[in-house]
Amino acid sequence: MLYIVSTPIGNLKDITYRAVETLKSVDLIAAEDTRHTRILCNHYDIKTPLTSYFEHNKFKKAEHLLKMLKEDKDVALVTDAGTPGISDPGYHLIRLAKNHDVPTTIVPGATALIAALSLSGLPCHNFIFEGFLPVKSAARRKKLEQFKDEVRTVIFYESPHRLLKVLKDIDEVLKGSQVVCARELTKKFEEVKMGTPRELLDHFSQKKPRGEFVLLLRPS
Repeated sequence: MLYIVSTPIGNLKDITYRAVETLKSVDLIAAEDTRHTRILCNHYDIKTPLTSYFEHNKFKKAEHLLKMLKEDKDVALVTDAGTPGISDPGYHLIRLAKNHDVPTTIVPGATALIAALSLSGLPCHNFIFEGFLPVKSAARRKKLEQFKDEVRTVIFYESPHRLLKVLKDIDEVLKGSQVVCARELTKKFEEVKMGTPRELLDHFSQKKPRGEFVLLLRPS
């Protein structure tokens, strides 16, 4: 069985009993970053072997994991934070397992985009998730142009070192929009800030952005 196991997005206590039990019982844990996952394992006395499964080895390692699964081994797939398969390399392994009729199940839990949406104060009844925006400004602006007439809440993930550039592009392309920046969710320095793109640009220009961000956008 391939177990898709959600792990905390920040606070280590945000994990289900079933997730801990699963991580203890499987033969192997495939982790995006074994150093990161080892902290979680040590906290809950999980002694299951770890192996790395990340963007740059996902094709080769997925074949190895598939072989184990076909030999009736149980593998747990985890990401650094949250639910595997959402904007991370877990999607490839999950699809490969499905294509080879390997039994697959989910151990649900935290997901950053849903946590941020609930906290945002923006409408939650109708939304879309767009993953990460393009790295280059020209491509990013072209992507943002697509949301000029969007009535749903739009959700993105963003890294701290690109945040100011992204807010600048949003300000120029979608000037009248309402934006929420959520960072360090469930951690000590959790911050959820709402405003216009210009207001948020001014706010985060005063101190270096830290932590992974979820951006939520209401273009109209």
